[in-house]
Amino acid sequence: MTLTSLLIFAGIYFVTVATPGPGIVLVISRALGRGLHGLPWFIAGFVVGDFVWMTIAASGLAFIAQTFEAAFRFVRYAGALYLLWMAYKIWKAPVTKVELQPELVSEAPSSAFFSSLSLTLGNPKAITFFLSIMPLAIDLRTITPQSYVAIAVTMFIVMVPVLTAWAMLANRARRVFRSEQALKRINKGSAVVMTAAAVAIAAR
Repeated sequence: MTLTSLLIFAGIYFVTVATPGPGIVLVISRALGRGLHGLPWFIAGFVVGDFVWMTIAASGLAFIAQTFEAAFRFVRYAGALYLLWMAYKIWKAPVTKVELQPELVSEAPSSAFFSSLSLTLGNPKAITFFLSIMPLAIDLRTITPQSYVAIAVTMFIVMVPVLTAWAMLANRARRVFRSEQALKRINKGSAVVMTAAAVAIAAR
């Protein structure tokens, strides 16, 4: 695995994590209701969930990459088209106001952790990324224990600040997240970045 591949993976992963979806909706909703209480445990659930899917992809798809070279080239272009489709859907996605919730009671760390973990393990967005998009950026045939650790560290460095930022913004600027216009701008900006990532992958 090259440094370029790792940087491309980091960029695509950043867009995927930051783009509004089930995980971000849960982060915002929780911050609106509970503030930042138990946030580290909550984010840990997302991190562990993504580590699980990354491990499955890194171990299970490596054999396929080595055995079916032509098929994997097809997957690369299909994945780029999928990114373009996602960008289109995000650009056109309708937005609705996020309603403020009353302050909720305290939550146990285990409850915070397993709520985000269960969402991630069943989130089609996470599954699709690691089983379809990740192999486009990283040659799974070149993954070693060292590169596996590098990918895991990269994921941690990307995910934790992004989710923390969403939670802090939702906690401190609730009215911003109630604005449909603000959500539209977020969606369109994410769509532009995702389109650029798709073009870069197809051109490799």
